[in-house]
Amino acid sequence: MTDTAELTGASAEAIDFHYSVGNAFYRLWLDDSLTYSGALWDADDTLEAAQRRKLDYHFDQSGIAEGMRVLDIGCGWGSAVRRMIAERGVAQAVGLTLSQAQADWLGTQPSPKIEVRIESWQDHSPPQPYDAIISIGAFEHFAKAGLPRADKITTYRDFFHRCHGLLRSGGRMTLQTIAYGNIAPDNRSAFVEKQIFPESDLPTLAEIADASHGVFEITALRNDRLHYLRTAREWLRRLRAKRAEAVALVGPETVTRYETYLGLFIIGFHTGSLHLLRLTLSRNDKPQPW
Repeated sequence: MTDTAELTGASAEAIDFHYSVGNAFYRLWLDDSLTYSGALWDADDTLEAAQRRKLDYHFDQSGIAEGMRVLDIGCGWGSAVRRMIAERGVAQAVGLTLSQAQADWLGTQPSPKIEVRIESWQDHSPPQPYDAIISIGAFEHFAKAGLPRADKITTYRDFFHRCHGLLRSGGRMTLQTIAYGNIAPDNRSAFVEKQIFPESDLPTLAEIADASHGVFEITALRNDRLHYLRTAREWLRRLRAKRAEAVALVGPETVTRYETYLGLFIIGFHTGSLHLLRLTLSRNDKPQPW
């Protein structure tokens, strides 16, 4: 990663701290596709169906279609890039991750249409623009805790400028991120910051709006906090159902840490302290000065 990334966002080491717990551990309580972000639920959905619905929502909103080249910033274990290849006929899907464990997992099921890079968005320089960009659950790691608001917005604006340059004229991107709701950033959870997602801070909707202004037009916005509430409840239920297996894999302290973190998320999304934002953004082909 670049020096700028080290200063403003979570380092590769901080990201790896979370995911190096091991793929086998996450497979115990995530859905079969290992989609690790808030789902989009219908009344009688299983977790698997709700995660597919969420991915399809992003594909629809970003205009992903047959023959396109698509970038997934923060691709996780690859559920989105695999689905867009299989279901949308995408010609090439490029996924960026900072987790070696996730990249290794993707490497077990290689595809000539999927390229996975252990690389930050700041360092990514493709040979040609993409037709669409999605980023689901990565934006939370782009700014370190404690940054002044102006510096956070500058970092986020750098991200939107970078995405603007990575997209073709008329292209769209979707962004999904947890955000601060009715809580001040100074009251954020010290446990989550130190024990779960080190070196990371959440945005506010206002910070995203300020940072994207003039570069992208926000054309759709949803706050689906109750959808993440239901997702976290299901993750915690699954983890508790396989607690003995989880303890055998990673030890009781790690399992307790994750149970605590998921419980805090349930409370946060229930009370509105946390929001789940899903944004659709259209590239402004004549970007305006800030």
